[in-house]
Amino acid sequence: MKKQKHGFWVFIFSLIPGAGEMYMGFKKQGISIMLLFWGSIALASITGLGWLAMFLPVIWFYSFFNVHNLKSLSEEEFYSVDDNYVLHMDQFSGDIGKFLQKHRNTTAWILILFGICILWSRFTSLLYSLYRMIWKTLYTISATVFLRSPLLSVSLLQVFICSLNKKRNWRKKKIKMSIIGNRTVHISK
Repeated sequence: MKKQKHGFWVFIFSLIPGAGEMYMGFKKQGISIMLLFWGSIALASITGLGWLAMFLPVIWFYSFFNVHNLKSLSEEEFYSVDDNYVLHMDQFSGDIGKFLQKHRNTTAWILILFGICILWSRFTSLLYSLYRMIWKTLYTISATVFLRSPLLSVSLLQVFICSLNKKRNWRKKKIKMSIIGNRTVHISK
């Protein structure tokens, strides 16, 4: 039963998508707006596709201004407004099988794209978790080895410097041997 209402409760119910329409007697509009709003939230959280949340402000503003538009109508205009589902959802309810048969390829591609988006979201979150785990492990190892054990740090540095000196001496010997030519001469200090 539609009844034109004004005042405080209309404003309060208009803050919840679909509730204002239902409060004013537009049950089909209210239910469809609630389904769109809360369904978008559920779909975004279940699938991990955060970009679906970009539709939430659009749905909320539509509902808010629709309620205030209905409130500002004259009585004649208010009672002439039909209570229809938003996005003509009533057309799909009875003919969903025929609709899917007619648009089978389009529906399949949309579902495939949706599945790819879900897989990509899960894959990137897995890679990020793996990256953080490896980084944390390497940081812990380096902090343990180099910061907590200065003696080991000094020893590793000494080994590194010695290996550089050996390479430098080996290069000097190689240069001297190549200068001498074909003769095999052992050069010692």
